[in-house]
Amino acid sequence: MPDLLIELFSEEIPARMQGKAREDLKKLVTDSLVEAGLTYASAGALSTPRRLCLTIDGLTAQSLPVREERKGPKTDAPEKAIEGFLRSTGLSLDQLEIRDEKKGQVYFAVVEKPGRAAAEIIAEVLEATIRNFPWPKSMRWGTGSLRWVRPLHSILCILTDEGGAEIVPLEVDGITASNTTHGHRFMAPARFAVSSFEDYSLKLKSAHVVLDSAERESAIWSDASNMAFARGLELVEDKALLAEVAGLVEWPVVLLGDIAPEFLELPPEVLQTSMKEHQKFFSVRNPKNGRIEGFVTVANRETADHGATILKGNLKVLSARLSDAKFFWENDLRIVKNAGLEGMGEGLANVTFHNKLGSQADRIARIAALSEALAPALGADVELAVQAAKVAKADLRSAMVGEFPELQGVMGGYYARALGLPSEVAQACKGHYSPLGPSDEVPVEPVSVAVALADKIDTLTGFWAIDEKPTGSKDPFALRRAALGVIRLVLTNNLRLSLTEMFEKSNPQADATDLLNFFHDRLKVFLKDQNIRHDVIDAVLGMQGNDDLTLVVKRAQALDAVLKTEDGANLIQGYKRASNILSQAEEKDGVEYSFGADLKFAETEEERALFAALDQAEAAILPALKAEDFAAAMSAMAGLRAPTDAFFTAVQVNAESEIVRRNRLNLLSKIRQICLSVADLAQIEG
Repeated sequence: MPDLLIELFSEEIPARMQGKAREDLKKLVTDSLVEAGLTYASAGALSTPRRLCLTIDGLTAQSLPVREERKGPKTDAPEKAIEGFLRSTGLSLDQLEIRDEKKGQVYFAVVEKPGRAAAEIIAEVLEATIRNFPWPKSMRWGTGSLRWVRPLHSILCILTDEGGAEIVPLEVDGITASNTTHGHRFMAPARFAVSSFEDYSLKLKSAHVVLDSAERESAIWSDASNMAFARGLELVEDKALLAEVAGLVEWPVVLLGDIAPEFLELPPEVLQTSMKEHQKFFSVRNPKNGRIEGFVTVANRETADHGATILKGNLKVLSARLSDAKFFWENDLRIVKNAGLEGMGEGLANVTFHNKLGSQADRIARIAALSEALAPALGADVELAVQAAKVAKADLRSAMVGEFPELQGVMGGYYARALGLPSEVAQACKGHYSPLGPSDEVPVEPVSVAVALADKIDTLTGFWAIDEKPTGSKDPFALRRAALGVIRLVLTNNLRLSLTEMFEKSNPQADATDLLNFFHDRLKVFLKDQNIRHDVIDAVLGMQGNDDLTLVVKRAQALDAVLKTEDGANLIQGYKRASNILSQAEEKDGVEYSFGADLKFAETEEERALFAALDQAEAAILPALKAEDFAAAMSAMAGLRAPTDAFFTAVQVNAESEIVRRNRLNLLSKIRQICLSVADLAQIEG
């Protein structure tokens, strides 16, 4: 079985597009080959800034012949129907077979397709893939019609087996497939021939090209970390930047430089953001004082002076960038020291938050009022919470945040500290946006939590009030993220809050019930990662206090734990059996069996045992629920499993005696009643 090697060589592919392009190339080609009748053992896609590569091992040499039978119209069908069938099969009338069926004679087409050579199929598949490749953006060049992310220069396409390598005959828009490629643009630009993937990757390495992006990432991180360590420093981790830089170079050469002394007092976040956004530099930190004192840049070539000229040029550009950052920093500090943070934020009255929700200043006033309402329940100082809410967004008017929007909040914290404001206020300025994502750190300082909750609840109730809700995959105002942020703030800090009350205090025009349902959906998604099933959540959401997320989760965790036990899992079946029998009897009799079970009408030991077990469970469950000891309540409920099973095994509910029948139905009603006091077990699947 031959192996296939494809390389599409072009001008530089944007780093952000390379990962998806690898996967798209692999899927499009392999799916099409399989559809055409070929099979393969394994496939892998790789990339550098100038090439996409696909290697497929164990490809079948040709497709199998196919014999296909298609039933056509009856022989006496209208002429146009017969002509249409002939066109669809590509056969003539004399090539059709006539077969007898119950309703008369029918035409059949027998189409035999011979097996095709792999090279022929590959050529068709690869041309279609290239012409229809799903780049986010593509371009045309020259006079041809082909579109590619950047001008496509060459196509390498070979099949290799024991007999050697065969070039797959293919031409796309004047580009003819070959067995040759280029090495590094500057260090080894000459073309060279290859005979297999192993030969290709080894020769590329000799030509200063590291084909695997993961290998480039590893080399960059290892070299940069070692260089920093040798200087007593440490590299600041940034996985996204590492992936991006690995997509910018074919032969990574790591260089370590020092930041000029005049910039060392800038906040670390400012240095990191400026170097990352403008220069794609990694930050190097002094672990002793937390300052950013150096940077790592990754060149795409080796030089005779070991990168000295490259570093000199980078330092010149970096100094210009950091000079701007220093100016913003000093100018912002001057403003806040003269006018305070509230003075800096005065211009927010002229900044629209949303045309139906007013300005940013209006929003700040709402957040301050809600922070005041929330603070006592969180154990936060009310005055500090209000003060923090009033200044938390002031840095939106700062020059630094204007240049680097991702530093909003961070800069507010620095400016608050520079003014000597309480540390709780400075922390809230920085932390009130958090958590921004599922892995972001959650604030735990009470003032920060109060402002963070108020910020997110105001956003949600505001957009709910103007009926701007997420629909399908569209969520332009990131409301799902805001709801998840509230959930994580509440659960991480073990807060006991009525969300409904908070919604009504925040914005009475918002539909609190609908918004609470939205939160319940987000909660299910959040708890799925903790292996708590949706049906378990549904079983506790119908209980009183379902707007207290901490209470809901405690119930769900206790129920989930019980359902993982044998008694808990089997009790579900007993409960559902009791509920089904009751429902059928109530519908038939037109009455509700909800009370009146009397021990004196019990005829069997199993009935009497179930009476006793229900009384015992009820006596344990009610105080446990009141004390919110849900584990004890669930355990007492699970204890009903054995007597319930025994009852159904030995007792016929629909007894001949109407008195006994009603008594037994009321006994089943007590099972339902006790279980429903703990959770709605009808929601549990299975």
